[in-house]
Amino acid sequence: METIEEQSIAIRAVAYAPSRVIPKRVQRVAIVGFGTVGRSVARILSEGVPGFTLTHIANRNVERKRVDWVSENVTWTSDFSEVLASEAEVIVELIGGIHPAKEWISAALKSGRSVVTANKQLIAAHGTELAALARRHEQTISYGAAVCGGIPVLSALEHGLAGDTIVRLRGVLNGTCNYILSRMESGHVLFEDALAEAQQLGYAEADPTDDLDGFDARAKLTILARTAFHCRVSTEQILARSIRRVQDVDFVYARRLGCTIRQLSSAAVGRDELVATVEPALVPVASSVASTHGSQNVLIATGKFGGDCVFSGFGAGGNPTAVAVVSDLRELDDQGPRAILSNAQRQLSITANITVPYYLRLVINDKPGLLARIATVLSEHNINIDAVLQETGYPKERLPFVLTLDPCSRNAVEAAVAEIDQFDFLAEPALYMPITN
Repeated sequence: METIEEQSIAIRAVAYAPSRVIPKRVQRVAIVGFGTVGRSVARILSEGVPGFTLTHIANRNVERKRVDWVSENVTWTSDFSEVLASEAEVIVELIGGIHPAKEWISAALKSGRSVVTANKQLIAAHGTELAALARRHEQTISYGAAVCGGIPVLSALEHGLAGDTIVRLRGVLNGTCNYILSRMESGHVLFEDALAEAQQLGYAEADPTDDLDGFDARAKLTILARTAFHCRVSTEQILARSIRRVQDVDFVYARRLGCTIRQLSSAAVGRDELVATVEPALVPVASSVASTHGSQNVLIATGKFGGDCVFSGFGAGGNPTAVAVVSDLRELDDQGPRAILSNAQRQLSITANITVPYYLRLVINDKPGLLARIATVLSEHNINIDAVLQETGYPKERLPFVLTLDPCSRNAVEAAVAEIDQFDFLAEPALYMPITN
């Protein structure tokens, strides 16, 4: 039987296999944004992609970006208006961010050009609007590279799993957080040291806020939820919690529970409700989510009839993301503005109030009777303690211990933790995380 990794490789090979259909004509492509991904896309196009030729590269201070392996026939420019005035027929937008990307993509669509983008923040915030604009002008906006880089999850949800009803999505969607947490787990390093390593290796930005605080993964989950569940959802409706407060001691306790810790993106749909969150969570060590290491991503799509389908691979980086961009180029003639618009009108109530077991870690200045006071607060919120875990070797003045809680609602846990945090014997605010299956 094939392993999950072998199945994943096979899926990617099929998704990115060259088409046997010879395009009727060659389309001229302009790349806007010549960073890591832009360079990789240019490299692939320069080596030859049937049906496409690279004609323009646009970037700020473009003279500093020039490379000698691009054809001398390619025009380099710092002025996007020059691209719009050219004969380029497809714009590949890779500058990132909301502005000026939104304005440039809108101008390209209005001018009668299709667009391929890897801009997750823009698609999460304005994808429906841009898809409608593309349709009005009989053009295409494609964004398969915006989610999970080189893993073709959007194509799989739209086409490969179209015969099923997707009821749940869960996985690791941010390589930076996954690198940090897996390094803390395997290398027994502190959070700050793992973050510094990620920055040195180029996995984390100088300002890693979007990654660490869940905003990057939330944008991706927004796009995935729209695609899989055909519903209206905005990024602000999805709860995002930071991994910054996870400590090395949490991995010690997690291991005792047969788990590890990952930044988990999760969305599950019911008849009238969508439960969606991005947060650090305890996941079983035997799970596909736990098996991701370094900058890898994984997505598990659960169908009503087909069960779990696992997609894994490198969700970031120049080459994997560039493969997804070029794959979108190859599909331009076959697709419309993606399912972000089509059938995406289902109205659901968006919530984060899941009922699951919880992990509650407290760091205290140990004194008699403290556990009883904590238990009283939990009881007042109808929360039952499953177990108490305490590792030896820590000073009484900063003693970390863990309570595992029987299944209870997030709202109840948040209310109880808010009260517990007022106790003067806490050395730092309590940390809670869901324990998933």
